[in-house]
Amino acid sequence: MVNRDLEPSPARRWYHGVAYFFGGAFLGNAVPHLVNGVSGRPFQSPFASPPGEGLSSSTVNVLWGLFNLAVAYVLVGRVGTFELRRTRHVLALAGGVLLISLLAARSFGRFYGGLR
Repeated sequence: MVNRDLEPSPARRWYHGVAYFFGGAFLGNAVPHLVNGVSGRPFQSPFASPPGEGLSSSTVNVLWGLFNLAVAYVLVGRVGTFELRRTRHVLALAGGVLLISLLAARSFGRFYGGLR
């Protein structure tokens, strides 16, 4: 039985891991915007005034969430060969999701009564 995670992959470049990490960050960022937008609730976005603090409409959040989802797709699905069975690939993706999720929780927690 061969452990594929320990085999070096000649087609894998260092920037594939970076792309998967940032793909995870865009994927994690898509979730709150899509959830709030589809629910019809306003939510912070880069297009609000002031950016990241003011509220944007649910339509803007759906569009922003879909844009983030598209970027995540390009970074994860079109750069290199992402494989769910490769631990390194999943860890890079999960690292991006974790980082953006913690940053969002900390940033938006002050608006919604969350703990810092």
